[in-house]
Amino acid sequence: MNAHEMMIMFLSLGLLIGFARALGEVARQFGQPALLGEILAGVLLGPTVLGTVAPDMFAGLFPATGPNASFLTGFTNVAIALFLLVAGMEVDLSIVWRQGRATILVGMAGLLFPFAIAFAPAYLWPGLQWRDPAAEPLIFSLFFATSISITSLPFIAKTLMDLGLYRSDMGMIVIAAAIFNDLAGWIIFAVVLGLMQAEHLAGFDIGFTILLTLGFTVGILTVGRWLIHKSLPWLQAHTSWPGGVLSFAMALSLLAAAFTEWIGVHAIFGAFLMGVAIGDSRHLRQSTRTIISEFASFVFAPVFFASIGLQVDFVQSFSLPLVLIVLVIATLGKLPGCYWGARLAGLSRRESWGIGFGMNARGAMQIILGLLALEYNVIGDEMFVALVIMAIITSMASGPAMQRVLHLRTPRHFSDFLTARTFVRAMTAGTAPAAIRELSTPLAAVTGLDCERIAEAVLDREQVMPTGLGNGMAVPHARIRGLSRPAVAVGLSTGGVDFNAPDAQPAHIVLMILIPEPHDGSEVEILADIARTFRNARTREAALGVLTYTEFLALVRSKEPVAP
Repeated sequence: MNAHEMMIMFLSLGLLIGFARALGEVARQFGQPALLGEILAGVLLGPTVLGTVAPDMFAGLFPATGPNASFLTGFTNVAIALFLLVAGMEVDLSIVWRQGRATILVGMAGLLFPFAIAFAPAYLWPGLQWRDPAAEPLIFSLFFATSISITSLPFIAKTLMDLGLYRSDMGMIVIAAAIFNDLAGWIIFAVVLGLMQAEHLAGFDIGFTILLTLGFTVGILTVGRWLIHKSLPWLQAHTSWPGGVLSFAMALSLLAAAFTEWIGVHAIFGAFLMGVAIGDSRHLRQSTRTIISEFASFVFAPVFFASIGLQVDFVQSFSLPLVLIVLVIATLGKLPGCYWGARLAGLSRRESWGIGFGMNARGAMQIILGLLALEYNVIGDEMFVALVIMAIITSMASGPAMQRVLHLRTPRHFSDFLTARTFVRAMTAGTAPAAIRELSTPLAAVTGLDCERIAEAVLDREQVMPTGLGNGMAVPHARIRGLSRPAVAVGLSTGGVDFNAPDAQPAHIVLMILIPEPHDGSEVEILADIARTFRNARTREAALGVLTYTEFLALVRSKEPVAP
């Protein structure tokens, strides 16, 4: 690379990471998966937008050939291998065995039923022009059926956590079935990959490649898993933490990726299996898992998902009929299959539908498979765009659909109702009534209610029972008619305010809460969230040290106690 090419390399990579992370965070603020924003970043920087508005700039930043194109291709391949390492580490094989019959029934039904629903039209209805004209019909049909059948384990796990169902019996069945689904689906897809690139295999015929693939899978999940489990304690005892374990995990992942690429199966399959083997060891610390996950998910994965938008023009390649066909096939395959599997396992209708909608989330996995099929000329641009849109829609719909069929409510957090205007960094009040009146002013400004009315309602409630919690906390609150949604104000006091707490200590953190009348259940949720957030003494101390509303919000939304 010359100096100009080096400059383009850093510039393009910086733009991809920066745009992807920024739009990923925007998507999360609207309750959507981060990958939606990351793909949108690629669409903006790719041929769809930048390539149309400023084609010369697009060609200069992301050339189709040459050293920069080779670098970006190599980097995105490493990125997706590490992302699959993290996805594999999410697989807990013990959950599959513990859930037993329900896992097998839901997992098998959720794999075989959509596989059959997708394979039949893809193979028997070639006139739809779903595949690339040069692709073998059987290979395309196997690919399409597999991509429709696989679920998105990382996204399903995140959805269940957000809904508070992760540790429930139903949540464990969904996770176990998704694990079974993913393992079986990826093994099938490994075979399909071998068929896709049969002519590029390292001197092996396709039968021997399939045999090597199955042997490698069994070896990694048995002997390899055992050796890794035995090695981790030694590494943690004799190498620097967490560098030793991190290097060990990364090295094994890349070596496994190299092996599966060599035998004719894509590198990501080796990385995924190695992630399963490493993540299944109880010796792997949770903090190490988190570091590996964040390293891959916040640096490498955004580059990969943004690079998807660089592949095709999403406007020119958008076909509404094809998108609808793919979406209908995906949904009609997964939902009934998982529903009847759950019913056979003895679950109620409502729980069975909840499991079906949970398993219907496709997310990143289908996008990865689609990109590989595009690279190997199995599908065209229109089918790739349809698969990406299907994955996004099913992922976005999964959580809300589960909430609806299970009659769940999204957990409410006090920070959801806090604004910069209702954050008072340095309160001047020295008494509880004065503090309540001081916080009533910003609350009146954001709710449109009368300041005196708010203060009187909270003071009346304070007379019934003091709201000092102890440990320097107080939560004065009241229910008020005419309020459309809860409102929260936070005041920080250096000198402290006496709220008659059980430990007789003054309150330094005062959270004033207004709840709509009639009562909608939010009061209990918000108070419980406050208790969870500030249960750690270091978090309370850190809150008193913040200088701005943004710092306070970052602290309370981190979901982790402040380290010593």
